[in-house]
Formats: sequence, structure tokens, C-alpha cells
Amino acid sequence: MLRYAITSRALYPGDELQQQAALLREARRWIADGIDLVQLREKDLSAAEIAALARSILQAIATAASPTKLLLNSRPDIAIATAAHGVHLTSAPDELTPTQVRSLYARGNRPVPILTLSCHTLQDVHRARANQADAIVFAPVFEKIIAGQTVTPGQGLDRLRAACLAAAPIPVYALGGVTFDNAPACLDAGAAGIAGIRLFHQS
Repeated sequence: MLRYAITSRALYPGDELQQQAALLREARRWIADGIDLVQLREKDLSAAEIAALARSILQAIATAASPTKLLLNSRPDIAIATAAHGVHLTSAPDELTPTQVRSLYARGNRPVPILTLSCHTLQDVHRARANQADAIVFAPVFEKIIAGQTVTPGQGLDRLRAACLAAAPIPVYALGGVTFDNAPACLDAGAAGIAGIRLFHQS
């Protein structure tokens, strides 16, 4: 089962420095555990702060000689500058395509990047397949419940199965309400792996 961890320093207590330090400790744990992909998703940070975090995570990967790969969320410019392994792209209409990002990496004399793409509909999946994404993150599979209230309704396993069939041979990661208890059902539906934020974070 492939594992795709997504960062969120907001899950940790303390001020900004303490939260970033906690995020890096968590990332080092993921790296030691051999998690396949880590997506640095701290949208509210400045470019300099994202770059600093990326360099720290990449250094930890190199030191551990880990197979973990680092993806930056929608920032190919920072990814190229820091030599991150790839970029995670959204399905927004104004987002760069995988082909465009590969071209930017080539112009920056960087290795061919890993490019993942968020998909929320089957139309998104067909577009990601046409654009030759390396992997698709399909969400939300299960409903998100906070304080007993459904915040985000899930699309269900049947829709995940349809997404996996439409994406083939591109691997699909199931995201949204995924737990280690329901992960096997996601794999049975055709997912290559699971993705999550809270799923992989330790409190």
C-alpha cells in the first residue's frame, strides 16, 4: 500500500516556530518510516518559509537515504529552486499542467519531476489522465465529521472505484476520511494507496 502524507503545521500547538519545528519532527518520522510521498502544503507561508522547510525535509531525506519523495503544493518555482522531487497540482482551471511543469523542470536542469493532481470528479480524472499526471489524489472518499457534524460529504467507494478505472494505468490515492480501518476497502476499490493529513500526523 502506497502512503502519501500531507503536512499541516496547524495541527500542532504553540507559536509559528514551534509549529514548524513540530512539522519537521513529523516529517523526519515519516522519512524514517519510508512513507512514499510527502506533500508540503503550507499555503499561508511565504515563499522563503516554504523553501526553508523544503530544504530541511530534503536534507533529512538525503541523510536517511530514504526513498521518500517531497512534493510542493502548487509551487513549481520553489520546487525547482530547492530541487524538490515534484509538485502537487490542483484541478483549478488556471493551474499549470503536468506538461508545463515538466518543461519548467527541464529548463531549470532538474530531473524529471513527480507530478500528482487533485481530482474531485470523473471529469477531473479524465483531464488528469489526458495531461499525463504521475498520480491522482481523489477526494473526498469518506465524509469528514468534526464535533459530530458532517463538514464534507464523502463520494463513496463506488465513485472511487470509477475514478480508478477511469485513471488507469495512473495510480490513484484515496483521500478524505481515510483511516487505517477503511484503507483496505479503498485498495479493494482499486486505489494504489492512501493519502491523508490527520491520518499520518501524531498528536
